[in-house]
Amino acid sequence: MITVCLAGATGWAGSELARSIAKEPDLSLVTAVSRRHAGSTLGDVLAEPKLHAPIFFSAAEALTTPCQVFVEYTKPESAKSNILAAIDRGAHVVVGTSGLSEDDYREIDKAARDNNRGVLACGNFALTVVLLQKFSEMAAKYISQWEVIDYAHDDKVDAPSGTARELAVKLSKVRSSKLTVPLDRTVGLKETRGGTVSGTQIHSIRLPGFVISAEVIFGMPDQKLTIRHDAGNSARPYVDGALLAIRKVTTLVGVHRGLDSVLEL
Repeated sequence: MITVCLAGATGWAGSELARSIAKEPDLSLVTAVSRRHAGSTLGDVLAEPKLHAPIFFSAAEALTTPCQVFVEYTKPESAKSNILAAIDRGAHVVVGTSGLSEDDYREIDKAARDNNRGVLACGNFALTVVLLQKFSEMAAKYISQWEVIDYAHDDKVDAPSGTARELAVKLSKVRSSKLTVPLDRTVGLKETRGGTVSGTQIHSIRLPGFVISAEVIFGMPDQKLTIRHDAGNSARPYVDGALLAIRKVTTLVGVHRGLDSVLEL
């Protein structure tokens, strides 16, 4: 039995994951974090009688009850402190929150290795995103120029998304995208060329009507290749990947980026 603390347990993705954990015979949700519902029982809030976990206001409070895996599904501004607190308490960590920087992950990686704990950070748990990343890595071996368009709902505060950041990191391990006109030679507004993340130009669009989408456009003379993922309105596509991450993270040490790091692809 793997014991789990879920931070963000009453949110859009967290609540769907919590209900699914309740159905898994090898997982036990022992505590939850939700500022809005602190003091309640998760089963009462989510109308799921199989969930008996008490809800705490903060991760620090929830982590006073030991758990093997801490799942971070809150907000960018609290994610790093929650993750470091969980590692300090001896838990492995699954990260579903986006908005953490490369410097943040370097700090987290050091803490995890110092404590012999694993951190599995997934910008997106959906299988189609894992495949988008893998296919993009394959394409980058043969095509030297690409850019990423990152789409999300209008009230998403972080840009680029965790999905886009993670994709850029993976592509950087193949090579950096080559710009025909370097950014410092751009005439006009350089900002319109997007932001550079790990050698990739990313353009973030935030508008009503989108959930999460990611598009990689590869260009060669007289031809182009587009690889795109589009999410629907349900959080269900992310659950299976998150359950897999919870089960696999205890076998890791240090930070590992992307669900594909524990899949055979």
